[in-house]
Amino acid sequence: MSAHFELFKDKAEEFHFRLKAPNGRIILVSESYQQKTRVTNGIESRRKNAPDASVIDLSHA
Repeated sequence: MSAHFELFKDKAEEFHFRLKAPNGRIILVSESYQQKTRVTNGIESRRKNAPDASVIDLSHA
């Protein structure tokens, strides 16, 4: 299986998404959204708006 997004509702009935790695580990969890259209927009934003994002290593700070 490849990396994928999962869209779900929490106990408060708000929408979230999470990005899972091919091994099933959760990579990212979104904030909550009250509307499904907004959570799908959030997914699409992550998919296309940061293809060239750099990495800042703060592990030595």
